[in-house]
Amino acid sequence: MKRILLAFCLILVALNGFSQQFSQYNTGTLYDSFENPSQRSFIPDSSKKYAFNFFVPSFNASLFLTGDAQSTLVNRAFGGKYNNSALQIGAGRYNNAGIDASAYSMMFKMFTSLNGDAETGFYAETKAEGKGTFTDESIALLNGPVAFPNNTYDNLFNNRYYYQIYNSIGLTYRERLSKEVAIGFKIGVLMGIDYNKLNIYESHINFDQANDAAAISLRGKYYSSQGPGSFNTQDFLPTFRSPGATISTGISYRTEDGITFQGNVKDLGFIHWYNKSSIYMFDATKTATNISTNKKEKNIFGTVHQIIQTNQIHTSYVSPTDGKFELSATKTYWLDDDKDFKYLPTLIGSKELFYNGYTGAFVNRFQYKNYNVSLTASYDNLNLFNLGTQFMYKSSNAEFFIGSERLLQTAGFALAAGNSSSYSNGSFTGADIFLGFSLKFGPLIEHPLNASTIPNGERGFLGRLYNRLFKTNW
Repeated sequence: MKRILLAFCLILVALNGFSQQFSQYNTGTLYDSFENPSQRSFIPDSSKKYAFNFFVPSFNASLFLTGDAQSTLVNRAFGGKYNNSALQIGAGRYNNAGIDASAYSMMFKMFTSLNGDAETGFYAETKAEGKGTFTDESIALLNGPVAFPNNTYDNLFNNRYYYQIYNSIGLTYRERLSKEVAIGFKIGVLMGIDYNKLNIYESHINFDQANDAAAISLRGKYYSSQGPGSFNTQDFLPTFRSPGATISTGISYRTEDGITFQGNVKDLGFIHWYNKSSIYMFDATKTATNISTNKKEKNIFGTVHQIIQTNQIHTSYVSPTDGKFELSATKTYWLDDDKDFKYLPTLIGSKELFYNGYTGAFVNRFQYKNYNVSLTASYDNLNLFNLGTQFMYKSSNAEFFIGSERLLQTAGFALAAGNSSSYSNGSFTGADIFLGFSLKFGPLIEHPLNASTIPNGERGFLGRLYNRLFKTNW
C-alpha cells in the first residue's frame, strides 16, 4: 500500500500489523529466556551447553482492528469494493488499530557457571510496533461523497497514529542468586529503520457537488523519518544512522509452596532519529477533484498527501519504544503418579509504560512427556477478549512451537481473505501467529558427582555480589 494510506487513516497499520505473546511464559524455551530475562533455558544433567536457533527466525506477528470500519476495510482489501453499511456519519464513532511484532533472526546462549546456574547470550532482532485511532468518516470518504448528505462538516477527520520499525542487537545475562531468587537482563543497541507519527487536531470539508470536488482543510503535526516513497527493503539493513538503546530486566521468586512469581520490565528504550528526519506543521486547504469517479481514492489520497507534507522542518527527534511492565505467577501440578502428565497454569498482567494499554491473560499449559498444548485467554483495556492455543515439542535439547493468541479471529480473517463477501462486523478483526525453533549442542552440563570432566565451580558475578551483601554461602 502507498504511504499516503498511513497518512490518512491508518489502513496500512490495520492490514499489515504484527502482537503481544503470552503462551511462551514459563516454558523454558530459548525464546522465553530472551523475552523474560530471569527465565532459565538450561537444565543441568539434562541439557547441553549451547543453545542456538541456527538463524531460523523465532517470531510473533499480530494485528487488531475494532470499530465500524472492519467490514469496509476487509472487503476493500480482499474484494476490491467498499461496504460502508456499518459506518455512521456524524456520530463521533472511532476505530482502533494496533500492531506489535518481533522476529529474532539470531538467538545464541551458553551455560557459563554450574554453581551460579548462570547463562549468557546474544541476539539480533527486528521489531515493529504501532497503534492509532481514526473516524468512520475517514473511511467513508474514500468511497466519495455518497455517504455525506450535507455539504459542510467540521472535525470529522481528526485521526492519529504512530508506527516505528527498528533493529536491535545485544546481550543477555541470567543468574540464579539463591534457591528462591533468579534475575536477568537484556541490553540492546537499537538501529531505527522507519518512524511515522500523525496527529490531526482540526479538520474541515466542504463538498462542491456541482463540480464533483471537495475542499479539505487539515491542521496538525506529522513526523517522518523518511522522504515520501523512499522506504524500501534496503532500509532493513543494519545502520547506526538513527541509534538508540533498550533494556529489559526481570526477577523471579519461588515460594515454599512451589509458586513462582516473575516480574519483568520489557523493551524500555528510545531511538534518536537522525537530523534529516522531518516534522511537518501543516495547516492548509486543498481541493480534491473527481471524487465520484473511479479515480476518487487516488485523488483524495493525493490531496491529503499534499496537505500533510507542508511546512517541513528537517530535524532530529526522540521516540520511546513500547515498554511494558509484566507480572506473572505460576505453579506446577502433577496429574499422575508416574509424573508423565502435568498442568502448569500461569496468570499474567501486562501494562504499557508510555501508553494506556493493559492486558490480563490466563495460560493453561498441559504437558505429556515432551509434548505440550496450551490454551490462553486474555482481555485488554479495549474490551477485546482473545482465545489462543499453542502446540510445543520440547525435550532437553530440542524445541519447536507454533500457535496463535487470537485463534478465532485469525481463522475468520483467513476466511475473509478467501471470500470477503462473507465477512461482516464482529467485536473486532484480528490475526496472530507465532513460531519458534532451537537446538542445544556441545558437552552435557553435569554436576560434580556425575561429571565426566572437571566442571567450573565458580559462581557468577551477580551471585558473588549477592553472597557479600546478604552473607550467604549458597
